[in-house]
Amino acid sequence: MSQFQIGDIVETIDDVIKGVVESINGEQITIVSDDGFSLDFMAKELVYISNEIRVSNSEIAEIKKEKELPKRKKATVLRVKERTAPKMEVDLHINQLVKNPKQIGKFEMLNLQLDTAKRQLDFAISKRIQKIVFIHGVGEGVLKEELGYLFRKYDNVKFYDADYQKYGLGATEVYIFQNF
Repeated sequence: MSQFQIGDIVETIDDVIKGVVESINGEQITIVSDDGFSLDFMAKELVYISNEIRVSNSEIAEIKKEKELPKRKKATVLRVKERTAPKMEVDLHINQLVKNPKQIGKFEMLNLQLDTAKRQLDFAISKRIQKIVFIHGVGEGVLKEELGYLFRKYDNVKFYDADYQKYGLGATEVYIFQNF
C-alpha cells in the first residue's frame, strides 16, 4: 500500500514537476501537474509536500504596500465641554492685516496671512485657549490648503470646517488639546 492519498500535493524527485494525486494503482500514482497534465509515476519517484501556505515575494511586497497606506482617521465626536468653550477669531483677510493691500504681491500676501495664523496659533497655545476660528474666505482655496499644511505640523491640534451657519465655507476651526 502506498503512503500517498488522493488529493495529496506531491513533487517529483528528479524533475521540477508538482501536482495533486489523482489516482493510485498499487505503486503507480497518477498526478495532475500544475500545468493540468495527467502524469504517471512510481511511488518511489514522488515526495509528499505538506499543505503549508507558500507566499511569493511579490505577494509579500503587495501586503507591505497595503500596510503602508495611511489609515483613515476616525471622526471624533466633540464633547459638551469642547462645544461650549469660548472661541478666539482671527480674520486673515488681507485688508484686515495691511492698510493698502494693492501694494503687495500675492506671494507676500499669502506669507503674511500664514505668518499671522502661525503667530496667533502659538499665542493661543501659550495662553491655553482651546478654540480658534481662522476666517480665510472662500476664494481659490490656496490659503485654506496652506493653513491645513500648517496645522498638520502641530501634534496637539485638530482642525475642521467652522460652523457653516455662522461662517459659511470660508473658515476653519482649530481645537487645541491642552494638558491640564
